[in-house]
Amino acid sequence: MVKRAAKHNSGNETVSVQSQELGNDRDSHVVEDICGYVTADLPKSFFLFAGAGSGKTRTLVEVLRRVTGVVGHDAGGKYAARLRSRGQSVRVITYTKNATSVITGRLGENYLTTVSTIHAFCWELIKGYDEDIKEALLARNASKLAKVKAKAKEKVRGETEKDREKYAEIEAVGDSLRLVGTFRYHPDKNTYGAGALAHDEVLDVAAWLICERPTLQRILADRHPLILIDESQDTMQSVLDALFVLSKIHSGYVTLGLLGDHRQQIYQHGHDDLPLQVPRDWARPALQMNHRSQRRIVELVNTIWNANVEGRTQLRTGVPQHSRTEKNGGTVRIFVGDTTTSSAEKIRAEAKCATTMADETGDIAWREATRSYKTLALEHKLAAMRGNFFAAYTAMDLLDKEAAAPKSNGERTGPTMVRPLLGPLCELSECFQPDQTLNEFATMDVLRRHGVFAKLLVNDNHRRVELANIHSAVMKAGAAMFKSNSTVRDVLQPILAGAVFEADARLVQAFHDTSPPPDAPKPRTKEANEDRLKRGWYSLFNTPWHEIARYRSYLGGETELATHQVVKGSEFTHVMVVMDDGDAGGEWFSYDKLFGAVELSQADLKNIDAGKQTIIDKTLRLLYVTCSRAEESLALVLWSANPKLALDAINRSGWFAIGEVSALE
Repeated sequence: MVKRAAKHNSGNETVSVQSQELGNDRDSHVVEDICGYVTADLPKSFFLFAGAGSGKTRTLVEVLRRVTGVVGHDAGGKYAARLRSRGQSVRVITYTKNATSVITGRLGENYLTTVSTIHAFCWELIKGYDEDIKEALLARNASKLAKVKAKAKEKVRGETEKDREKYAEIEAVGDSLRLVGTFRYHPDKNTYGAGALAHDEVLDVAAWLICERPTLQRILADRHPLILIDESQDTMQSVLDALFVLSKIHSGYVTLGLLGDHRQQIYQHGHDDLPLQVPRDWARPALQMNHRSQRRIVELVNTIWNANVEGRTQLRTGVPQHSRTEKNGGTVRIFVGDTTTSSAEKIRAEAKCATTMADETGDIAWREATRSYKTLALEHKLAAMRGNFFAAYTAMDLLDKEAAAPKSNGERTGPTMVRPLLGPLCELSECFQPDQTLNEFATMDVLRRHGVFAKLLVNDNHRRVELANIHSAVMKAGAAMFKSNSTVRDVLQPILAGAVFEADARLVQAFHDTSPPPDAPKPRTKEANEDRLKRGWYSLFNTPWHEIARYRSYLGGETELATHQVVKGSEFTHVMVVMDDGDAGGEWFSYDKLFGAVELSQADLKNIDAGKQTIIDKTLRLLYVTCSRAEESLALVLWSANPKLALDAINRSGWFAIGEVSALE
C-alpha cells in the first residue's frame, strides 16, 4: 500500500519554471560530452541515462555520425581515420530487430558501424566453435546441477527422491550434450534436437567464452574498440558482466557505452538496479527531456517513480524528466472496478471508460466507431480474452510456449509446426471477397509465392488436372471460412487433402489422429511433452476459424491490443492500460498489491527483509513503462479484488488529482 507519495501539484510549478528557463535544449550538450569520452587520449566508458521519450536513439545516431566521420567533427574525424586504418568498426548492440532497423534507417550507409541485436552479436562470436560451445554448455549444466544440489541440502529433511530425479534429468542433459557434434541457433529443440540452441543459451555461452577465452577477448577488442549497448537494463546479466570484464582487462583499448533506463527494466534476466553495477569511474551523462508526452503524463510518471510504496526495495535513482515547453496539457484518468465482474461486462465497462475519455479529451480516437487508441493488457492470456482469440492463443501456447506470443525482441513468427496455417492459408483467406467470390489474380500470387506451382508436373494434361484439384481445394476451404461455426479442422481438411501447401509432418500426423486428448494436468504437476502437444493439437483443430485471423494480427502487432511488456520502446497517441491480476493469472506482477487492495504475502515480506527485488518493484517498473507510452492521453483501468481499498489507497497516494479517479459500477 502507498505510504507516502509526492502530491499531484507538488513541484509542478517548479518543473514548469525550470522548463521555461532551460527550454527544450537542456540536453543539447550530451552528444558532445559522449564524443569527448570516446575520442579522448584515454577513452572513458559511460552509462547514459535515457528515460522514456528522451531522444535516446537520436543521441546515439548523432554520436555515431560524429565518431565515424559522417558529420564534420575534429576529434571524431581523427577517430574515424583510426578505425579505417585498423580495419575496425563501432559495434552497436540492440535489444530488438525493430530497434536495429530504426538505428540503421536513421544512420544510413555507414561502413564503420555494425548494428545488430544482442542475440545476433553473440551468435556471430561463437558460431562454428562447436567444441567451445559444448564446453560452455557443459559448464552451464554443471553449475545448474551444483545449485540444485546446494538448494536441496538446505532443506530440513535433506535430499528427497524427487531431488535425485531432478539431478538425473540434469545429468542426462549433460550426457546428451557430449554426443552433439554441431550446434545451430534455433529454439526448436523438438525439430533440431540437442544441438539447437535457445536464445538464452546463445547469450550464456557467449558470455562464458568471453570471460574464459583470452583469444576471443583479443579478437573482440581488435574488431570493435567501441561497443554501444542499447536497452542495457534488459541485457542479460551474464553478457553485461562479461563485457564489464572485457573493458576492465582491455582498458584503454575497449570503450563500453551503456544506454538505457533502469526504471524500464521489466525482464528478470537484466540487472535489478543497473546504476549500482556500473563501475564508479565511468562517466554518467543523462537526458532529462521527455519529448514524447504531454506535461500531465510526464508529471505522473515522475510521481510514480518517486513514490514511497510499501514493499519497494529498489532505490529511487534516476533523473526527473521535463516535458517540452509547448506540451503543457495532457489527460490522465484511473478507473477502478471489481475483478469478479464477468469478462463480457469488463469489456463493456472498458468501452464506457473509452467514452469517458472521448468526452474528457474531445478526441474521436476514443470513440467506439474510431477506436484508434492502444489497449495494453498485463498478459497475453488477458489480451487474447479481450481480443476474442482466446481459444487460438491457448492452443498455440500448448504447442509451443516460446513462439505462441509476440516478443519484445521483434519475434512474431508463431509456432513453426502450425504452418501452413499462419502463413499461406491466412493469406489465401484474404483473397476471398465479402460476397465469397475469389480474387484469382491475388490467389495465383499467394500460390506462386509459396511454391505451389513449382512442384506441378510438366505434362500439360497432368498439370491441368492438378490445377483443377488445387482450385477445388481452395474453393472448398473458402466456403468453410465463411461459415460462422467453422473450425480450423473444417478449413484445413480440403487444403491437406489436396496437398496444396507444404505442411509440417507433425501437423499432418496430428490432424489424422482422431483419438481423444489426455486430461489437463492438475495444478503444479508436470505434464509429459507428448500429452501437452496432443492437447494443443486437439484444441487448435477445434478452434473457431475466425479466431485465427485475429490471433495472426495480434502476433504481427497489427491490432489495438498488446501486452505491457511487448510495447517497451513504442509510443502511442492514446493509451488504455488494463490491470487485471485475476484474468492475467500471472505471478510476477500484482497491481492489487501495488495499489493497496491486497496485502503483501509472507514471501514478499521475506524478500523485503532480505533487500531483494520484490513484486512491488517489478510492478512499479511495469506501470512506469505503460504510462510513459502515451503521448496525449492515458486511461488506467484497475480491476481489483477489493475496489474500496484500492480507491482509498489511490486517493491517499496523491498520484492523481480530484476528478481523475472514478469507480466503475
